[in-house]
Amino acid sequence: MTKNAKVPALVGAGVGLALFLAVALLPALLYGGYAGVMLAGGIFGTPVTASFAAKALIVFGMVLGVTAVGSLFAVAGAAAGAAIGAIIGLTPASASKKVTEKA
Repeated sequence: MTKNAKVPALVGAGVGLALFLAVALLPALLYGGYAGVMLAGGIFGTPVTASFAAKALIVFGMVLGVTAVGSLFAVAGAAAGAAIGAIIGLTPASASKKVTEKA
């Protein structure tokens, strides 16, 4: 993959991350925190007390939720950007010259 072919994918990843920050950051924090509470409840028993280990598990769940959903948005955005770049013909000049020479 040449440098020019990477540009649409990088732009798509940037758009995907911006969309993640605008739309999915808060739900990722909430669902990750809920998963952390469920994990802490399973390990330490319910109701979950406010101990350091329980708080650490909840924060771990929140960080894991944000990381997972953010990477999903970045990869989906990069794939969409690469697909759009391929559809509209953003190919390097050398590749398009090779195609015209063969025809």
